Amino acid sequence: MKRGVIYVATGAGFRELAEASVRSLKAVEPGLAVDLFTDAPEAVAAELFDVVHKIDDPHPRAKLECMPRSRFERTLFLDCDTLVLSPLGDLFDMLERFDLALAHDVRRASELIREGHEEVTPYAFPQMNSGVFLYRRSPEVLAFLEDWARRYRAAGVVRDQIILKDMLWRTDLRFYVLPPEFNLRRVTVLDAWEPEDAVPTILHSHRLKDHLEDRGGRLSDVEALVEAERQALVEEWQQAGGRESGAFSRFLTRPAKR
Repeated sequence: MKRGVIYVATGAGFRELAEASVRSLKAVEPGLAVDLFTDAPEAVAAELFDVVHKIDDPHPRAKLECMPRSRFERTLFLDCDTLVLSPLGDLFDMLERFDLALAHDVRRASELIREGHEEVTPYAFPQMNSGVFLYRRSPEVLAFLEDWARRYRAAGVVRDQIILKDMLWRTDLRFYVLPPEFNLRRVTVLDAWEPEDAVPTILHSHRLKDHLEDRGGRLSDVEALVEAERQALVEEWQQAGGRESGAFSRFLTRPAKR
């Protein structure tokens, strides 16, 4: 099959998140094929997915082994803590020209997102977020994905983006940086966008899974999530000393290492 979306969910909580995400996807893309990789296929609402694949060795980064197993020629991988807000349009057409497409991560001035495993890259080459990952099936891409999984296991790190950053810096694959509306991590930017700036398409927020880590009740309503992010933004600036100073100068008091 040419185009499709895959999710990887291990454990009941993440399966519930994947089911919520796929419902949002089907509301705007009812004809798009969707597969799930999970450790308990019998526990899934099977009518939501076209094919459910078994994960024999579940672990927190099982997606790295599952992504090369996609049956689609053009695959969009989505983390479980996503909601699809608008039709994907011609997103898959990017793969006519590029091998991969994904978006920059947030907190790019932090050491967390600057980190690599073997490579030290310029400030302008931060980590990519791997929770929305568009890729085409080719020998070169499959080798890249399999190498990512192997290097991640060997490195002993927690975050797969650390290894991915190194590999993207070195790769000869053609990859494209998606605009933020396709991996909307900082939803408070919606307050700053003008009407024709962008069409919010894929929301990706860790707040959708906070309840799995005992950090409050479950959020499933988009408006409630945006309001929670607004409040969190206020609190974060208060912890950083406030934002009463100039619109630009308040960022310069915490310069990134360049």
